[in-house]
Amino acid sequence: MRVLVLGGSGNMDKLDVQQLLDRGHEVQAIVRSPESMPSTLVSKPKLYVIKASLLDLSVDDLSLHMKGCDAVVCTLGHNLNYGRVPVLGIWLNPHDLVVRATQMVCESINKLEPTTPIKFVLLNTVGVENPDGSDKHVRRGFEHKVDAFMNATVPPYADSVRSAEYISSEVGKGSKHVEWVTVRPDGFIDGEVSEYTVLETTMYAFYTPDKITKANIAHFMCELLDEPKKWEQWRFKMPVIIDTHQPGKQTQPSPHA
Repeated sequence: MRVLVLGGSGNMDKLDVQQLLDRGHEVQAIVRSPESMPSTLVSKPKLYVIKASLLDLSVDDLSLHMKGCDAVVCTLGHNLNYGRVPVLGIWLNPHDLVVRATQMVCESINKLEPTTPIKFVLLNTVGVENPDGSDKHVRRGFEHKVDAFMNATVPPYADSVRSAEYISSEVGKGSKHVEWVTVRPDGFIDGEVSEYTVLETTMYAFYTPDKITKANIAHFMCELLDEPKKWEQWRFKMPVIIDTHQPGKQTQPSPHA
């Protein structure tokens, strides 16, 4: 399988690229700063690095890079810090990185008109509600007000919300060229691959987060591409992923690891 990865120099990007290569896949990574990638990763024979800023590319450019690929993985996100200044990066441009990347990927795939649908795995966050209204936990009162406030004042959060709305509503299940899964992990932490749980829906308020290692997130995203049954199970859905063992909490059911 040949996979196009949007990014490659961020923590999540590196883990996805490494795990895809370890599984024997060919990987093309669009990376703004290839020099920030580990030399041990760049030297891998099945990795082809494309030095470019995604938002500087046109849909035609992205279609050319995507030609021959079976899947696209997008783990792009916003830098929360600006240099040594914490949190400042939240309010810096581009505010719409993820939604524009999502739109570009879907438009590029449709432009290619592949005979077999291209799989698109998009990283999002459990803080975002599933636009189809299927989440069991319904935000009311204080939580609803916090959600509205964040959507209005925190650009990365609003970007995640818009990307989920776009892929759920604008692309939906009707495209014959694009099949997608939007992965919603909870609080990111460092750590190795371990048991994790995949849920159909959010269960709790987003300000009482569970934890999930970045390695487990990458593992699940790779499993989606490797396991046809798993792809069929989660296709056109927004699964929530958390570590099975949560310190101080009851063990979650149905581990997937």
